[in-house]
Amino acid sequence: MAAVHPIPFVPPLDDFEYGVVEQVSPLVRRIIADNPTKYSYRGTGTYIVGHGDVVVIDPGPTLDAHRNALAAELSGERVRAILVTHCHADHSPLAAWLREETGAPTVAFGPHGAVDPDDDESDVKVEESIDLAFVPDVVAADGDVVAEIGGAAMRAVHTPGHTSNHLCFSLEAEHALFTGDHVMGWSTTVVSPPDGDMRAYVDSLAKVAGRHDATLWPTHGNPITDTAPFLDAYLAHRLERERQVLAEVRAGSTTIEAMVAVLYADVREELHKAAGRSVFAHLVKLVDDGVVGTSSERPTLKSAFHAV
Repeated sequence: MAAVHPIPFVPPLDDFEYGVVEQVSPLVRRIIADNPTKYSYRGTGTYIVGHGDVVVIDPGPTLDAHRNALAAELSGERVRAILVTHCHADHSPLAAWLREETGAPTVAFGPHGAVDPDDDESDVKVEESIDLAFVPDVVAADGDVVAEIGGAAMRAVHTPGHTSNHLCFSLEAEHALFTGDHVMGWSTTVVSPPDGDMRAYVDSLAKVAGRHDATLWPTHGNPITDTAPFLDAYLAHRLERERQVLAEVRAGSTTIEAMVAVLYADVREELHKAAGRSVFAHLVKLVDDGVVGTSSERPTLKSAFHAV
């Protein structure tokens, strides 16, 4: 099996201190929470955008040290909105505290989407847990203005795929996009059905590439400044993986476990469960495309798959 198209290199996020605020652009500050995991990299990067009148993007997990660092930095400023890219537990839970402290509304596409109660390996266990309690005060649709910063609009950009409610947020004054987990600065993102959708994810990647932003600010990892080749390679990686999944099915692999053993042979075994979710997402798309069949009425993690 040929190697999958590589993700482009972004410098590792090593030169930082947890809880210390960095001015990372003229309008953007970042505080990184001390919640590193195999899925969240060094931790959640919470962004403060603006000066005086500010918005906060992805307040992060309910960690006392992170909350205290945010409170200290925001003292004397007016939080106008709390923007949430999606409601995984490393992104949204601290929004409730910040709303209570500042009176600022929470803004998101909506609460988390479908959770399959019969799926005992859902993204609840594969990744950070889901913040099912989160419901935004303001529902933002694609293109909606969510704030005015630096004399220009910030807008919501709906990017379903990682989750159905995932939003990116543009900062037009700096031609930048806060990408949440849609585009990360260190790895690919997990796409985990039923709420994760590979077709939607691929379409959303193409949508972001078509924006031609100068900088992408992910919640995990360093910014991407050479955006066009990075996004081209990011998308090529996904499409090549899909071709490899289809090739494995056509070669006779019938289970997700067997496919992961081949396609992710060079990946640490602790990441194989998450890899299986992404293979599953590709298989759901391929079944919908009519090129793969399944032994069950609908594709599941335990289905047997065959070429059509």
